[in-house]
Amino acid sequence: MIRYLVTAFALALISIPEVLAESAALQVEMPLPPSISVTGLGQVSARPDMAEINVGVATQATTASAALTANNTAMTTLMATLKSGGVEEKDILTSNFSVNPEYRQDNAEAASGRPPRISGYRVDNSVQIKVRHLATLGTLLAAVVRRGANNINGVSFTIAKPEPLLDKARAIAVTDARRRADLYALAAGVKVGKVLYITESSAATPRPMPMARMESAYASASSVPIGTGEQQLEATIGVVYTIEP
Repeated sequence: MIRYLVTAFALALISIPEVLAESAALQVEMPLPPSISVTGLGQVSARPDMAEINVGVATQATTASAALTANNTAMTTLMATLKSGGVEEKDILTSNFSVNPEYRQDNAEAASGRPPRISGYRVDNSVQIKVRHLATLGTLLAAVVRRGANNINGVSFTIAKPEPLLDKARAIAVTDARRRADLYALAAGVKVGKVLYITESSAATPRPMPMARMESAYASASSVPIGTGEQQLEATIGVVYTIEP
């Protein structure tokens, strides 16, 4: 009985490559149907409804401890200003904290070959925030600068929920693909048949150019002028149709 099973198993192993080879041969022999391959593009424009900002405080002092104390005080005020301006705690994320020495070297020291000496310390602390109510953005920016923020590294705008808009772009892309296929088929004297494949190449919300770096010159302004512009959402698909004579 055992010898019979071993023999049967060996025969099965021998026959598997033969079956696979026959299957591969059949696949090679089977020609693909005549087809036409096109790319469809869908675009939808929309105004952004959310902003992302990196805002922080830089302080200097003769000692690291003094610079840190001053920075902690200013950041506490800044955080309170953000929250009172409608920014939720979940939308405030510390993005950078650093303590670094500052060096100084006068001409005489440089001429004598003396290395630069530590003249003080700088503390930087910044947070990345999301502003979900754009109507308050200008007032909020002015408020944080008045309350001590001296680093605002640009403002970028986004769409909080892009998927519904991307779905519209996808539907437009499918229509565009069919339009192109019909155009090519008409020029070639054939007809477009059924869909063989649909693949999505990309679907994304491009990030617009951010506003320029903002300094404390805005400290006396009650509200910073803001222009959000529009964002363009795109979807690109590839479609393969059969060709009918």
